Amino acid sequence: MRINLTKKELINAVYMQLGFSKQIAENLIEEFFFIIISNLVKKKSVKISNFGTFLIRSKNSRIGRNPKTKEEKEISKRNVVLFKPSKEFKDLLNNSGDNAT
Repeated sequence: MRINLTKKELINAVYMQLGFSKQIAENLIEEFFFIIISNLVKKKSVKISNFGTFLIRSKNSRIGRNPKTKEEKEISKRNVVLFKPSKEFKDLLNNSGDNAT
């Protein structure tokens, strides 16, 4: 089962937990995402302590196939964003059953 966390839910969480107005919470979340994206574009990586690292990796062009028609088509060269979780993040995920909060 896949559950998506929306930007609106993040804004409501900041609003409820920190007591800021919804407009301030929205600005905070928007600015947070803007900082991550702009630093990725400039520096190609963003490290957030105890959370993980966002990296940009360049993928070369390659030949792909449509599985239904078997038609071959070139997939263009592109940059993709990768996320590598920190050791603390991995430990928290793997031990979540021991100390559920």
